[in-house]
Amino acid sequence: MKTFRNPILPGFYPDPSAIRVGEDYYLVTSSFEFFPGVPIFHSKDLVHWRQLGHVLDRPSQLNLDQNTPSRGIWAPTIRYREGVFYMITTFVDNDKDCHNFYVTAADPAGEWSDPVWLEDAPGIDPSLFFDDDGKVYYTGNRVPPEGQDYAKHMDIWLQEIDLKSGKLIGEKLSIWQGALKVGHAQEGPHVYKIGDWYYVLIAEGGTGHTHAITIARSKQITGPYEGNKANPILTHRHLGREFPIVNVGHGELIETQHGDWWMFCLASRTSGGYYRNLGRETFLTPVKWENEWPIVNPGKGMLEFETPAPDLPETIWPQPSVRDEFDQSDLSLVWNFLRTPQGDFWSLKDAPGNLRLRLKPEKLSDLANPALIARRQQHLSFRAAADMTFEPAAADETAGLVLFQNADNHFRFEVASGEKGFAGETGTLTLTVRLHGEDEVLASVPWSKTHTQFKVEARGQDYSFFYRENEQQTWTPLHANADGRVLSTDTAGGFTGAYIGLYASSNGADSSNHADFDWFSYEGLE
Repeated sequence: MKTFRNPILPGFYPDPSAIRVGEDYYLVTSSFEFFPGVPIFHSKDLVHWRQLGHVLDRPSQLNLDQNTPSRGIWAPTIRYREGVFYMITTFVDNDKDCHNFYVTAADPAGEWSDPVWLEDAPGIDPSLFFDDDGKVYYTGNRVPPEGQDYAKHMDIWLQEIDLKSGKLIGEKLSIWQGALKVGHAQEGPHVYKIGDWYYVLIAEGGTGHTHAITIARSKQITGPYEGNKANPILTHRHLGREFPIVNVGHGELIETQHGDWWMFCLASRTSGGYYRNLGRETFLTPVKWENEWPIVNPGKGMLEFETPAPDLPETIWPQPSVRDEFDQSDLSLVWNFLRTPQGDFWSLKDAPGNLRLRLKPEKLSDLANPALIARRQQHLSFRAAADMTFEPAAADETAGLVLFQNADNHFRFEVASGEKGFAGETGTLTLTVRLHGEDEVLASVPWSKTHTQFKVEARGQDYSFFYRENEQQTWTPLHANADGRVLSTDTAGGFTGAYIGLYASSNGADSSNHADFDWFSYEGLE
């Protein structure tokens, strides 16, 4: 029997939503304050995915300027109807105001439209449902019109939408408020029609350890909806905090062309205790139907790392190389910016075969767009390395490799200089950890080389840092077994996972300097 390994999208890929169009599957996830927004993937077998691009890849679609950590794009839903793909989502601003919008495309790998912003659409996690009679419905969550009976008590509501005019029409209807009062934070609704029933699948219990998936059904789209007496249909909160897969929730049901059913959901892997450096990842599990209710992973009722594969032709796509030589015309799709890029600060053309980062005044600790290009950490244990040519001309100028969770929690592995640059004084190679907004230098050595290679190896929560001038030399340890839990959401807060990136800053000063990165490599060690 063929099996597959969960998670199917490792690393920070939360809130999965997926559709099938013929024999093709498409999936999107949340992206929060990172740009481009909403990565979109394609699969033939539900297990192996290739990234097609990002839905929101233009500043006109997504302005993340000064967004605080874990705001931005939350919980997208992808749907398809009559040759048009729809992606609907929430933009959360710094005041926690929720702005819901959708975009469309004829080709999911092509250009998506600018946003259609929806008026009078409260709450988060919007979804679209196309009914058999041609009507289209919007679902989301909101504070109950009658008020909240307990903390985080939310209402799942439904309203017809006219996609041609981009307006909600008719009456807002409360259709469900979850399975139990302990199941607070009702959110992430998806509506399906399966047989004679309409189903609403939601997340409850918050995004932490008590996260869960529940379901209700009705013979009418408008209700009344009856909850499944077996709710929650999937959770790991009863398995304890030592179980290696936690905070399971936010599901999406999908039927294959052969009539088999599966569920996508988010969950996290822990390391070194209850610490989740990778954020929330995308998992897959089988579903069967009994008495017109879904049974998730029958006989087991939980997510597993090793699972029998779907009955679909295996299609394995080429994966990005371990080593990015920066010799393409554009950045690989694995790379992200922190917030919407401001200014012309990066280039693959100025020094062919290199990624050039021009120093910006913005720092990692600023709520801004620093000169940072980063990719997700996708393994509990990994190795990353980079090759940099950089000659700082002033004391404020730094560049190097960073491990990033948010502005107040990260590692910076940087080359810097004295007051007069390398020409005047000996520089330094420094490892700094920033924890809860406070910097601490973990290690520093004299360094005045213009060519530097960096390496970090993580074994669980032990992160060790190495350096050398070139590949003819052996790696020199700088600092061993730094505590990687600084990169965990359990230390740093928020909803995102850790990133590894290339960085250059003039730390508040003006500069015309740059750093050139000849290559970057990343590989899992699990």
